[in-house]
Amino acid sequence: MIQTRRTLGALAAALLIVSPFAAGAQPPSTKTHWVGSWAASQQVPEPQNALAPQDLADATLRQIVRLTGGGRQVRVRLSNVHGTAPLRFASVHVAKPLSVSSPRIDVATDHAATFSGQTEVVVPAGAEYLSDPIDLSVAPLSDLAITVYLPASPERQTSHPGSRATSYVLAGQHVADADLPGAKTVDHWFALSGVDVVGQTRGAVVVLGDSITDGYGVAPNSNLRWPDHLAARLQASAKTRHLSVLNQGIGGNRVLRDGSGPNALARFERDVLSQTGVAYLIVLEGVNDLGVLTRDAPATPEAHAALVRDMTGAYGQMIERAGARGIKAIGATILPYAGSAYYHPTAVNEADRQAINAWIRAPGHFDAVIDFDLLMRDPVKPERLNAAYDNDGLHPSMAGYKAMADAIPLSLFDH
Repeated sequence: MIQTRRTLGALAAALLIVSPFAAGAQPPSTKTHWVGSWAASQQVPEPQNALAPQDLADATLRQIVRLTGGGRQVRVRLSNVHGTAPLRFASVHVAKPLSVSSPRIDVATDHAATFSGQTEVVVPAGAEYLSDPIDLSVAPLSDLAITVYLPASPERQTSHPGSRATSYVLAGQHVADADLPGAKTVDHWFALSGVDVVGQTRGAVVVLGDSITDGYGVAPNSNLRWPDHLAARLQASAKTRHLSVLNQGIGGNRVLRDGSGPNALARFERDVLSQTGVAYLIVLEGVNDLGVLTRDAPATPEAHAALVRDMTGAYGQMIERAGARGIKAIGATILPYAGSAYYHPTAVNEADRQAINAWIRAPGHFDAVIDFDLLMRDPVKPERLNAAYDNDGLHPSMAGYKAMADAIPLSLFDH
């Protein structure tokens, strides 16, 4: 595969770009078809992030999500992928919320979802389930409230702990209620993995990542993650407003090993390839693999070499599998993290990061490259985040997240 490259002059747009699609890739279709508008990666929640079993028995759960693409109909995807027994949803409703930070809904927009024409559905263990189309017109960058009634608690919860959005749990059946006074609030999502739309949205950008993509440090209900900013930029351009953004970040996630959620390669089929209407993939993941290697004890030179080899091999697998589906695979370089008190990296860790970033940048690998390392690093101490963008030495600040999104050339998606 022959690649061309140009480097943007200004540091605010300091990215390396390789323009062509992978062999066999196709641009998003102009036909009307379903496309993902919102998504969240699923995992078994850690004990501190799980709800007590009694909270989800005979319970109404209302969750609010930010849609990134618009359409004239919606459908929701319920998830029991980590469940160990079938999970019954006795009722599912969708409506437009009156606020992103309260359970109140506009009852005039409330619709009952059906599943093969039935108002309830039993989702098998390890499975997900799409609703029938729902006639509800939604705008890009608008919010949707999804309310479910669970007669019995799941035997094992399926969740996205890093929602950065408030969910509401109330005993009894209240799916169509305008408000849920007295509801318990939690900043996690449960048993919900996606919303699709049909209409003006024609393709999705999937972002596969860790806590930097999931939005560590972002205040609940603010929607200030870097993929949120990217979605807003796509909508502001006539050339790209047909695209949505699906955030598939999991805090603490790794490319090679399970930890916070399944490893990135294990979840690649479900979280990337099976997403509805996916046309582009951005991969920004690997800092946790680098940090965990030596967090508790030094590693041998052989272990360092094996990590670099195995991580780049995993990226290669992602590129091949995406290309086989006609998806343009865009690699993002790993941000510096020498200031991290959590991982306390050494010069050897930095050498590993540099080796992996060199592989990401090299022609013949990803179809395009977003050089977040070049953008976000300190100009004097390049192993550290620039103070203007730094939160804690590992994660960007709010200014950093915005800078990341602002620096991505929209021409990457103008095909």
